[in-house]
Parts: sequence; C-alpha cells; structure tokens
Amino acid sequence: METDTDGAIPVTILSGSLGAGKTTLLNHLLSSADRTLAVLVNDMGDVNVDAELVAEGSDLEIDDGVAELSNGCICCELQDDLETAVVRLARDRSFDHLVVESSGISEPAPVARLFTTESRVAARYDVDTLVTVLDTPAFLETFAGEDRPTRRGDEADRPLSDLLVEQVEVSNLVLLNKADLCSDAELETADDLVSALQPEAETISTTFSAVDPDRLLGAGLFGSGRVIDRPGWRRALEATADHDHDESEHAAHDGQRAETGERHDHHHPEDVYGVSSFVYRSRRPFHPERFASVLRTLPRSIVRSKGTAWLAGTEMRLSIAQAGPSVRATAQGPWIASLPEVERDMYRSNRPDLEWHDEHGDRRTELVVIGTDYDEGALRAALEDALVTDEEWETAFDGGPFPTTQGAETVVREP
Repeated sequence: METDTDGAIPVTILSGSLGAGKTTLLNHLLSSADRTLAVLVNDMGDVNVDAELVAEGSDLEIDDGVAELSNGCICCELQDDLETAVVRLARDRSFDHLVVESSGISEPAPVARLFTTESRVAARYDVDTLVTVLDTPAFLETFAGEDRPTRRGDEADRPLSDLLVEQVEVSNLVLLNKADLCSDAELETADDLVSALQPEAETISTTFSAVDPDRLLGAGLFGSGRVIDRPGWRRALEATADHDHDESEHAAHDGQRAETGERHDHHHPEDVYGVSSFVYRSRRPFHPERFASVLRTLPRSIVRSKGTAWLAGTEMRLSIAQAGPSVRATAQGPWIASLPEVERDMYRSNRPDLEWHDEHGDRRTELVVIGTDYDEGALRAALEDALVTDEEWETAFDGGPFPTTQGAETVVREP
C-alpha cells in the first residue's frame, strides 16, 4: 500500500494509561496490518521497555533506537526530539503509515498539535486518527468505584484521573479494552462516560486489543482542518451560550436575580449519551472557603467539571479542572475588567463577541458539570450558597486556598 497521493504520510497517535494494552495493540497492528508501518515508541523509563516488547518478534535487536521487524516494519525509540525523529523517519525510510505511541504518563494533545501546526512535520504528515486505549475496568473504578486511582510519578504530578480524562477528551476513537472483564452494563456505562467526555469519539470494545487494523489505520477520523480539543465540557458551554444569553437579558430586568446568578435554573441534559450535564453561570463572586468546600465535597458521581470561576478577593480568572477525585485550580490571568482603561479598551476592541456586564465587565463564573446519577438541584444550591452575600460583597478576602498569582496552581482535592 502506498502513502497518500499528495506525499503526506498518515499518522495515528496512540495514547492510554500504563497497562491499558497499547503495546499489545501495537504488536497486533504490526502482525496484521496490510501496510508497512513505522512505530515510534516513547516510554517513561530509562529503558524503553515498550520498544523492546514491540520488537520482540523480530530477529534483530534494537540498534541505535531502530529495529527492523520481520514483517518489514520498523520500530523506533524516541531518543531525541519528537519533531526531529519523525522528520528523519520520513526522509530516511520508506513506510506507509506512522503510529506514534505517546507515553502512558503523557498527554496526547501536544503530540497531535505537532502534526497539525505549521511546521516541517506537518508538511510531511497528515493526522489520521487519535486513538486512546482504556483499561475499562480501571476506568470505571476511577470514575464510578469506591477505590481511589493511583498517582503517576511523584507527589508533585497530577493523579491518574486527570490524565485519563484528557486522553479521552482529545480522542477520535476509544478502545474499551479488557471488555472480557466487564459486564454488558459496565461496558454501556463506560461507553456513556466516553461519549460525555468526547461526544465525537467512536468506541470499540476489545479483548487483548484485538481490532480490525483498518479501524485505526486509514480511518480518516481526524479529518482536515479539525480542532484537536473539542471535549464534551466545551461543547456544553457552546451549546448553552445563546440560550443563557437570552436568559440573562430577561433576568436583567429582575434586579438582584441577574446579579446573584439565580437566573440559570434550566437544565441541559445530554440524554442521548446516558450521562447528564449542566452549565452553571453567575455574575456574583464565590466566597473562597465556601467554594473550596463545595469542590472538596463533590460526589463521586461527578466525572468532570471544568470552567472559569470568579473568586472574591482576587482579580485573577480562576480555572477549575476536576476529573474524578482530583480538583485543581489555576490562576489564568487578570479579568479584562480589572485592567487599566486603555488596556481594557484595547482588549475589548479585539474581542467584539466578549460578553460584557455594565457593572462587572467580563467577571463571571461559568462551570460545566458532567456526571451520572447526581442531584443537580442540590449541587446548584450548594454553588449558590457559596456565593458572597450582599453583606460580604465588599469584604476583603485573601483568596483562601486558591492561587492568586498568574500561572500558579493549587490542588483543591486530591485522591
């Protein structure tokens, strides 16, 4: 099989947690695909165990990071810069399709962006499909079970739940691997969770990562001009934006109700996926300690929360990212409304679609919540109770447990 007629080599980017079945999948592709593959393997250790396992069927050992496999394919360790490695591959060796396995502890999005931005890599390759392999029992345990997921790396690193969510959110195709260890109901739940996190992703239930290679190679699921990260939480925000704008205009005539955020008692279920979601918006800031308490006590049935929060005591936009038992907050930068007038006007002129409140400017809370079998009313009430009261509005808060310096990150809840 030849490469694309325009000379660009299709590339499949493979991600998944440690032990999910990526190496088994790679060996399956190498032994059954009807095309010549190049496999670029990146492992987390000093010794690239994955590359050795993938190449174990070859008569040749890895030499300088490259193994010629018995079926004509090649396997390469990622020993140097990824961009340099893939350009060198395209220049020096002949193959039909590149498979890049990102490390089990890394996020696939930066790898994918390398192939989609203006670079010498993008000129030689076309992204075909972003594939995530899930250890389905572990995935369900992480987001639905009582046991807490293990951490990856040292204590400064993010927990596994964060990584699992991000790997699913950027995928086009998700393999629900180890399906033989799950009931039909569990597989359905896993499929629902994946669909809520990434509505456009296809799912395939597999055992020992056995899948038709044509579902992963040459599938064209990524498509030209596609945006990499269009996860479920972002879609939920966009889907409700126009409706909420209409609601806010109506509520603006109702005094304090528009100010406190009580205007958003409508529900936006994603019933088609079996997992519900809603968007919470408010034009009143959170009390730091009460808001932290809400985040720390989110029920286990909440799989993903993501968005921006307005916190009393700081002029920093606060980014909230919750994945299962993990909750993190990052100070993204100042609200435009807090900038000097000249700078503020410049930003506003460059962003004509920016929603602007006469009194509060761009300051607002906008959170997406995705989960299964949770009490939306109770959660909305808890968020409302965490807002500052009229009496507290002018109180000088210090940010509490949240970061107040741009770029700083705080762990609000950890496994």
